[in-house]
Amino acid sequence: MFSKRIFLAIAALALVTLACGININLPMERINPGAVQTEEISIPAVGTSDPVNLTIGFGAGELDIHPGAQDALVEGTAEYNVPELKPEITVDGNTVLLKTGEMKIKGLPIFGDKYKNIWDLKLGESLLDLTINAGAYQGKIELGGLSIGSLTVADGASQAEWSFSQPNLVEMDTLRYETGASSVSLEGLANSRASKIIFKGGAGDYTLDFSGQLQKDMDVSVDAGISNVKIVVPKGVPARLNFNGGLSNVDVNGNWEKSGNVYKMVGDGPEITFDVTMGAGNLELQNR
Repeated sequence: MFSKRIFLAIAALALVTLACGININLPMERINPGAVQTEEISIPAVGTSDPVNLTIGFGAGELDIHPGAQDALVEGTAEYNVPELKPEITVDGNTVLLKTGEMKIKGLPIFGDKYKNIWDLKLGESLLDLTINAGAYQGKIELGGLSIGSLTVADGASQAEWSFSQPNLVEMDTLRYETGASSVSLEGLANSRASKIIFKGGAGDYTLDFSGQLQKDMDVSVDAGISNVKIVVPKGVPARLNFNGGLSNVDVNGNWEKSGNVYKMVGDGPEITFDVTMGAGNLELQNR
């Protein structure tokens, strides 16, 4: 699947080059997968009361992350069949980097049909400032019940499901998510306990579901290009959404009330305030 995405990216580059009338001879290098290797990943907990700055860098493949590491910061497995993808771990005090190994190639890569890179990771109970950088991947990421002080995500052509099925054990300062041409769903966002959520997307399908226990006011900024954006807020949660949409369409379902470019939902308790900017596409407002 991911070899096709890489092929499409190369094809798009070729089309742009032709359209611009520029001749560029890019060397091609075939990457031949070998036998599947399984690597055990175990990063001990860092003995500090300060937040651990944990960065996970992942390229193309399948990425699953969930709670459950016992007496460790991170534990799990990595399965891969390109030797250069062997995971690399760097620990410097309370800064920890877990990343896919880098392939040293001289041109554009062409992968065989049996490319495999699968990470299945568990996170422990340490207080985390968590950063996840990923490329073209499929993923299921469950972060409920952990202690995450901040979360920063940047990915590319992804198909990912993120969730906070349980409340975050600490208040989160900022949750920042930047993505490209992808299909992304974020569920249980009220459980993140974030003061601010910043979501930036390109051309894709994005779902932001604010189910869970909203314990304080939350500010949410959404900036998307040509895309479909769905925002789901539970009934009874007060919300105000300011919309700047260009050529976008807004579909309203549920208890939202419209006044100009402002959409409101009446309720009790902490409030969610949205600022949504879209170039073109469709915005759907729902209740759960």
